[in-house]
Amino acid sequence: MKIMNRPPSILLIEDDAGIVAALKKQLQTEGYQVALATRGDEGLILAREHPCDVVLTDLRLPGLTGLELIEQLHAAKPKLPIIMMTAFGTTETAIEATKLGAYDYLLKPFDMGELLDLVAKAVASSRLMSEPLEMGATQSAQSAIIGDSRAMQAIYKEIGRVAATSVTVLIRGETGTGKELVARAIYQHSRRADQPFIAVNCAAIPETLLESELFGHERGAFTGAHARRVGRFEQANHGTIFLDEIGDLSLSTQVKLLRVLQEKYIQRVGGNERVPVDVRILTATHRDLESAIREKQFREDLFYRLSGVTITLPPLSQRPEDIPDLVRYFLRRSAAELDQDSPSIQPQAIAFLQNQAWPGNVRELENVVRQGLLLARGYSISLEHVQQASARSHKPVVGADQTIAGYFSDLLARAARGEAEGVHARMFEDMERELYTRAIHLARGNQAKAARWLGVTRTTMREKLTRFGLRPPGEKPGQPG
Repeated sequence: MKIMNRPPSILLIEDDAGIVAALKKQLQTEGYQVALATRGDEGLILAREHPCDVVLTDLRLPGLTGLELIEQLHAAKPKLPIIMMTAFGTTETAIEATKLGAYDYLLKPFDMGELLDLVAKAVASSRLMSEPLEMGATQSAQSAIIGDSRAMQAIYKEIGRVAATSVTVLIRGETGTGKELVARAIYQHSRRADQPFIAVNCAAIPETLLESELFGHERGAFTGAHARRVGRFEQANHGTIFLDEIGDLSLSTQVKLLRVLQEKYIQRVGGNERVPVDVRILTATHRDLESAIREKQFREDLFYRLSGVTITLPPLSQRPEDIPDLVRYFLRRSAAELDQDSPSIQPQAIAFLQNQAWPGNVRELENVVRQGLLLARGYSISLEHVQQASARSHKPVVGADQTIAGYFSDLLARAARGEAEGVHARMFEDMERELYTRAIHLARGNQAKAARWLGVTRTTMREKLTRFGLRPPGEKPGQPG
């Protein structure tokens, strides 16, 4: 199967020539392919017969009104995001459009940046729902969970067991292990696969806006709330909502989420109306929720409601046998994005990658592979290339906001949950990597000086730098330090 990297396509349905010209120019500048229709009935035919990622439509159209278009198109393609544009004074009509299946709406006159942001979100949502995700794939699938290790085979079995049910699923694992891919796999193999899939990163939205994002708000609910807004739960009605980084929810938002789980309705911010919703909830976190419960930062009753089934993803360090397949997969995908043909990597480079700790997990590995491809400039990726890329992507084990004690606590908590093994050896590996990283950077690449500070020989210093991929920038193999 060939990797598809076509530009996202927008079907614009608008009969005002001036608006068409402005929108088409701006959308094409942003890299979108734009198809046009000036009548509602014409747009409906185009959307039904030709693939597109998002439909952007006016409300008042000849042939078929915007509301009629939304209702009929959503019935035919429930996963296709439809954004409606409408004038001031028609807020209730906009709400009706959302109830009929519109992804969102904009009130005219709107800011072009606001429209582009909304289109980008809709395109991302469309791709999440429409791109098939393969499990265990090692060929050229665009979206896949890669790995045939025993640990990953257990994950595939868990996905198969829960996908066809309506149970809530809590997906746990370190940052970068692929929790959203597991959520998508559950959705795509569920009975709701023909309905919307809405993903929300709770950590990426300011706390003051998250409640409105999830549940919507009424006009005047807060400063800047000029119109009623429908939230993500209403948009996901009859489908699935994925709440990533659930551990970052405030206690007040946790209470509202618990109400949705218990009573199957939401209330918009600033409103009293109870809006029924039928939504399957999938959540994910890298946080230790048990500790958060003890510290009164996460509700215990919500935790048990969300964890009807728990799937725990292993860190990449626990499945090194999957790394060669992951590397080849990321090579193909990055090469297609960078318009490079037949990428290759040397065996020594793969062996080096298999021996790394990967604190950033699969996401960090992908970044290193991509950087290695860029460094190789069309030639085979060598050991030196991946060493340089690994050094560039390395992040400190203990961040500015994490103490040594906090690191130990996190490591032991993962071990207690069965998410990590051999933590004694892993701790020494992480700390040694961190020590050598800081020393060589503080010494500005002077290996003799760094070795003297650490009380080790220059031979040991070189061995450690090679092992951890910490060759100072600009140094070539064999160059004295």
